[in-house]
Amino acid sequence: MPRPLVLILGDQLSTDLASLGDLPDDAVVALCEVAGEGRYVPHHPQKVALILSAMRHFAEALRRRGLRVHYSALDDPDNLQSLIPEAERLAALYGCDEIRAVRPGEWRLWQAMTARAGAPLPWRLIEDDRFYTTPEAFAAWADGRKALRLEYFYRELRRRTGLLMEDGAPAGGKWNYDQDNREPLPDALEIPAAPRHGLDATTEAVMALVEEHFGDHFGSLAGFHWPVTRRQALVDLRHFLAHLLPDFGRYQDAISDSEPFLFHSRLSAALNIGLLSPREVCEAAEREYLEGRAPLNSVEGFIRQILGWREYVRGLYWTRMPAYKGGNALGANGELPACYWSGDTELRCLRRAIEMTRDNAYAHHIQRLMVTGNIALLCDVAPEALCDWYLAVYADACEWVELPNVLGMVLHADGGLMGSKPYCASGKYIDRMSDHCRHCRFDPKKVTGEGACPLNSLYWRFLERHAETLSANPRMKLIYGSLTRMSDEKRSAMREQAQAFLDALPRSSAWRDDAHEQRRHHLAGYASEPPPHEPTLPEDTP
Repeated sequence: MPRPLVLILGDQLSTDLASLGDLPDDAVVALCEVAGEGRYVPHHPQKVALILSAMRHFAEALRRRGLRVHYSALDDPDNLQSLIPEAERLAALYGCDEIRAVRPGEWRLWQAMTARAGAPLPWRLIEDDRFYTTPEAFAAWADGRKALRLEYFYRELRRRTGLLMEDGAPAGGKWNYDQDNREPLPDALEIPAAPRHGLDATTEAVMALVEEHFGDHFGSLAGFHWPVTRRQALVDLRHFLAHLLPDFGRYQDAISDSEPFLFHSRLSAALNIGLLSPREVCEAAEREYLEGRAPLNSVEGFIRQILGWREYVRGLYWTRMPAYKGGNALGANGELPACYWSGDTELRCLRRAIEMTRDNAYAHHIQRLMVTGNIALLCDVAPEALCDWYLAVYADACEWVELPNVLGMVLHADGGLMGSKPYCASGKYIDRMSDHCRHCRFDPKKVTGEGACPLNSLYWRFLERHAETLSANPRMKLIYGSLTRMSDEKRSAMREQAQAFLDALPRSSAWRDDAHEQRRHHLAGYASEPPPHEPTLPEDTP
């Protein structure tokens, strides 16, 4: 009788995982905490705690189902601290004849596992069927297309699944309701409080372990709020449906100086590690519309995040790797600004995004795209540096979803494969969509001179620098017309203002001990999804 070792990864915590079906009686299920997975980028302590606590709870759930489970804890003396060697050690320990694994979420692990297919103890890889599509299906859709636009892929999935469809047509007569989803927050608006989950003994033990082994990483454990069991994830889903979804749509592009979560679901981490399935989440949201509890613009916008964007970036990742990771179409080569680790910046929008990320391992999609991402784009940050940062600091960041969002959407480094234009913006956009500017010493209406918002001159510098590449883009024709009509004196002044800012900007290529000390100093006294859709910017508005 075969005796497989079934390896379950930290983002595969689903009882209906393909490798858990039709197991022989002698199968051994293994979950492995290894230091290497926590340190290849300096993952936020809350992210590490979420995954380890969820893994431990999932292992217990499997044991209650009667499965034979081996759990390699981080501090076990025999633990080899590297995933492939540890799995092979356990397979030998139990006399297994093969190792079974579902497709991992990162190319580096996929490559490492496929390299072991011909080993004396072979690895057998199984497709992950928890998604709406497979890499093969996406490749078939993409074949022959010059540009891989989300909208067309999303429409095909709507037709195939029947979600928000009525007699073969989209509900309400339109596929996309983005035009109803761009409202800034009013001055007085009550935001429902986010659920807080109690910490049981398992989670408390994990948090102590994380503090010991990863406490020097960027981020605070103090505000840990993530669901670590399926029951807790379902509580978060029900809270979103009842209290947030009705207003999610119109405010989904808004940014608040004081509220990190607003009406966003914060379900992406639970989805990405397997505590929730995309099908149950989309179908639950659709019911809210069908039963009259949530408007169509909110429900469609939310479903597009999961059925559309989430599936789209995964397909792009698996069909374009490994070459995709090396994309740098705009030739950016700057190091990451040190303030991305320390929070030490006078740009209020950036400071608050960093602080919220530090406190919550979370920032919503517009903060990621139009604040931290936009500023990195304007400052010529190298794609690898920014991708590593996003992968490290957000609890929902798996490489398959993070890399296309950051490299393709944020930095336009794939040359327009994903987005039809760079999502660059000046201080005017931040002022329109947030209340940051009223708390900032910089004036978003000033382009040059004392107190001018640095984003303004950086924006025009970016357009000048990339005019040869971008000026022919139909979506940027009006803004390049504005640039052309400017006097040489004005353009020179803007160029000088931007360069002075860049010259004075401290840079840091990695999370280091000195950056850690800076963070502790500068943030003392302060008590957080790969963008799910393209925010619509007026063609002639910086």
